[in-house]
Amino acid sequence: MQNFKIYAFADEAGPMIDDQIVAMKRNGLNGLEIRGVDNVNISDISEAKAKEVISKIENAGLSVWSIGSPIGKIDIEKDDFDAHIEKFKHTLEIANILKAKNMRIFSFFMPKDKPYENYRNEVIDRLGVLCELSKGSGVDLCHENEKGIYGDTAVRCNEILTALPQLKGVFDPANFIQCGEDTLAAWELLKDKIHYLHIKDALESGDVVPAGCGIGNIPVILKDYVSRGGSAATLEPHLAVFSGLNDLEREGEKSQVGAYHYPDNNTAFDAACKAFSDILKEI
Repeated sequence: MQNFKIYAFADEAGPMIDDQIVAMKRNGLNGLEIRGVDNVNISDISEAKAKEVISKIENAGLSVWSIGSPIGKIDIEKDDFDAHIEKFKHTLEIANILKAKNMRIFSFFMPKDKPYENYRNEVIDRLGVLCELSKGSGVDLCHENEKGIYGDTAVRCNEILTALPQLKGVFDPANFIQCGEDTLAAWELLKDKIHYLHIKDALESGDVVPAGCGIGNIPVILKDYVSRGGSAATLEPHLAVFSGLNDLEREGEKSQVGAYHYPDNNTAFDAACKAFSDILKEI
C-alpha cells in the first residue's frame, strides 16, 4: 500500500486553509479534495485566491487531487442551468490553477413527488454538455452517487456512466446506504467504472460513522479496488457538523451525522483518519 494516496475533505477539520494544512500534515495525508477555502466554496473563489491557496498547499508538500465541486447540485426543474454552466467554467479554471486532475460532480436534485425516470434524458444531456465543455481541460469529471440526485442508486449511476463513458465514477458507500442500497451489490455493478473512492461509512439508520464501523463493507470494497489497480481515496468524515454542511443537501433535508460524538471537528477528523489507516494496515 506504499503507493496508495490518501486525500481528504479537510474543510471538515476547519474552514481555513491554514488549519486544513495542519490537519492533513498531522495525519500524514497526501493532500486535498478541496471543497471549502477560508469559508468560501471552491467554486466561488477568485483566480487570485486559488493561486494563493496552491502556493500554501505545495509549500507544505501537499497537492490537490480533486475539486469537491457543487456542480450538478441544483434543482433540475427550478434552477438556472445556463448560470450553472458559467459557474462550471469558472470552476474548471480554478481546477487548473490548483493543478487538480479531477472534479467531482453530481446529477441534479430531483423533485420528490415525481418519478426520477422522467428526467433521465435531461440529466444525460446536461452532463453531456459539461463533459463537452471539459474537453481539453486536463480535468476528469467524476460523478458521485448522492441522495436526492438522479444518480442516487447504483442502477442509475450505471445508466449515467454507460451513456457517458468519458465520465468517471466516485463511489461513496455511506451515500448508497442512505439510499437503501447494498454497497457490495453496488460495487459489483459499478466497479469497472469507478475512478476513486470516498471513504464514508454509515449504519443501517443512515447515520455516518468511522470507516469500518458501519455496513458499508469498506474493507472488502477497498481491497478489491486496490487489486484492480486503484490507488487513491478521499476521506469524507462527516462525523461532526462542519461549516457549510447544510449547503450540501437537497432543500428540506438534514445530513445524518451524530452517531459518534466528538468534542470538536479536529478530533472528529483525526478519528476518521485513524479508522481508515487501521483498515489500510489490514489490506
